Amino acid sequence: MRFSSHGNDEEIGINLTPLIDVVFLLLIFFMVSTTFDTTSQLKIQLPEASQNPIATAPRELHLVINAEGRFLLNSRELDSRGSAALSAALQRALAGEDIPIIIQSDASSPVQSLVTAMDVVGRLGLTQVSIATTRPIE
Repeated sequence: MRFSSHGNDEEIGINLTPLIDVVFLLLIFFMVSTTFDTTSQLKIQLPEASQNPIATAPRELHLVINAEGRFLLNSRELDSRGSAALSAALQRALAGEDIPIIIQSDASSPVQSLVTAMDVVGRLGLTQVSIATTRPIE
């Protein structure tokens, strides 16, 4: 008796294409997620500073609007709530310079006072204006 196998002489193997795809994706992932240290080590000689630092605070104006709507310019209360008094006081304090001005308004102050202050500052042509706020206590 003779038994013979018909046909099936195919080689059994492993398909490497999906494995190569996975390795390629891992390579791309590591290349993209890796950070490279690009600092250079230059030897430079830095200048030395003097022992006594010069304490010159930048000049700025603080305009505070209290709860009643009254203006305080650098902790000095103005005589009037009007825009003319505020404008005159700001012009005296500025002396022709464009220095920073910080407007701080009380939460319960009238909105008209803040609008008046911003209008006067805008008419004077000041460009360095900040409005100070505080965070509510949580």
